[in-house]
Amino acid sequence: MRRREFITLLGGAAAWPLAARGQHTERVRRIGVLLNTTADNPYFQTWVGAFLQGLQQSGWSIGQNLRIDIRWAGGSAAEVRKQAAELAALAPDVILAHGDTTIGPLLQATHTVPIVFPVAADPVGAGYVDSLARPGGNATGFMSFEYSLSGKWLEVLTQIAPNVTRAAVLRDPSQGSGTSQFAAIATAAPLLKVDVSPVNMRDAGDIERAVAAFARPSNGGLITTASSAANVYRDLIIKLAAQHKLPTVFYERSFVAAGGLASYGPDFADQYRHAAGYVDRILKGEKPADMPVQAPTKYERVINLKTAKALGLTVPPSLLARVDEVIE
Repeated sequence: MRRREFITLLGGAAAWPLAARGQHTERVRRIGVLLNTTADNPYFQTWVGAFLQGLQQSGWSIGQNLRIDIRWAGGSAAEVRKQAAELAALAPDVILAHGDTTIGPLLQATHTVPIVFPVAADPVGAGYVDSLARPGGNATGFMSFEYSLSGKWLEVLTQIAPNVTRAAVLRDPSQGSGTSQFAAIATAAPLLKVDVSPVNMRDAGDIERAVAAFARPSNGGLITTASSAANVYRDLIIKLAAQHKLPTVFYERSFVAAGGLASYGPDFADQYRHAAGYVDRILKGEKPADMPVQAPTKYERVINLKTAKALGLTVPPSLLARVDEVIE
């Protein structure tokens, strides 16, 4: 979805009372959206656009029977907590929340407002739901991936850069999912004959120093695991990978579109469309407690050939044949 289309979808939100007053007797429902990024993030614009399109397909229209209140927290934990409290106080019919950094604060702010997450690393381990089959509380949604997938990132790295014998795994130390993802990668490492080591993404300075130190010996590569920290430091990680000539595999397409080498993971736009279906069901009376958390159904491999060329890599035809998208 292009930015202009996204803005058009949102266009009626601010003026919805004027559009609705005197024209519609149907009750206007309210959806809150909490995102830990900036409003100009093109990838989140695409994903939210897919969510809004999904709602339209279910008969919901901004300015007629629906109001959307989107909050952009800009990557600040303090701002997330503030916006979560404010959204909960508005008591919307449902809140859409992307990722662990927004779901946790929302669940602290409300135990009654339904919450749907299009992306969550480990909803059971994080305590958001009792189980995948029976969430039991006021939150449900969709997992980012199954942990066994994490080993695929190392496999893709060795396929595209067969000389790699060492891999640094960038993870968010504040999220338990980072440890679980690293464990899955470490399990796959002996078979692929790669030594792996974790790098905690605490702040920009830590990442710069750790990557520079790791890059000094030869035959190294990077894996960036799924987390909000990875989104916050996206541009820095891509810049460091290019600067130090490190082949890097990411968990999501947007990193590759921004100049990263390769990714393997779920289609987040597809996740948001599915989330719209869950929101529709909640608006029609279903309870999050009874709606199972689902794993992704659509995965995609993406490779940036321009980046591969800059790193001096030749992508094997066998790998290109299995790629869903090539960025040149």
